[in-house]
Amino acid sequence: MTGKIKSLLLGALCALGGGGPAVLWADQAPVSCADFRFEETPFTACEIDLTRAQMRLFLRDGAGEIFGSFLNVADSLPENQVLAFAMNGGMYHPDRRPVGLYVEQGQEEMRIITSDGPGNFGLLPNGVFCLNAGKAAVIEARNFEAAPPVCEYATQSGPMLVIDGALHPAFLPDSTSRYIRNGVGVRMEGTSVVAVISDAPVTFHQFARVFRDHFAINNALFLDGNVSRFYAPQLGRADFGLPFGPILGAVVDAQTGLE
Repeated sequence: MTGKIKSLLLGALCALGGGGPAVLWADQAPVSCADFRFEETPFTACEIDLTRAQMRLFLRDGAGEIFGSFLNVADSLPENQVLAFAMNGGMYHPDRRPVGLYVEQGQEEMRIITSDGPGNFGLLPNGVFCLNAGKAAVIEARNFEAAPPVCEYATQSGPMLVIDGALHPAFLPDSTSRYIRNGVGVRMEGTSVVAVISDAPVTFHQFARVFRDHFAINNALFLDGNVSRFYAPQLGRADFGLPFGPILGAVVDAQTGLE
């Protein structure tokens, strides 16, 4: 059975899941996904329990070619695993190489960048999403550089959305800059990750408040905008488009992951 077929099977078996956030977070599955609304704007979120799901980054396949799509990642998995969630995992150059720090299986492909610069990435403070030993953290990039933690997987992006419970200081409530956006936040204990995509164009201010006010998350990181896509087989969702760079995903056992 190919990864593509496995992922579609997972979607069919879990199609009755979902509902609003109350149902989503009450679900005890390793990966729980649902559509919801915040201030009348539609969003989709998945919460990943790192004690029961393996969250990781994907960039290149076994031949060194960049995956570029969710289905390519799903097809690469062993027969006993399925891709239960994925979204684009950070900004990338035209050749799809990561823009900032990128670590996969403990190997650094791209160094950290802490200087300010143009675009969203350079809107400091930016940050790093770090995964190691079944725990996750969102860390401001300059703090990360000053005291680098061990990360089996890491991706840098920017700007930070929520910093120790405060919104990024550059975000304006009356901004007119609206895009589809995706990002990631980590709950206080570090074993639960919430990944969110807006299903309509939103400002940075509103997107950050989804993490802080709706999910009570103190540290969250913007991953990308405009090109953002989401893979949630529980919801029958597999966005497609032009090939992209890093992919953030969660892998579960093909049997127990369906509980």
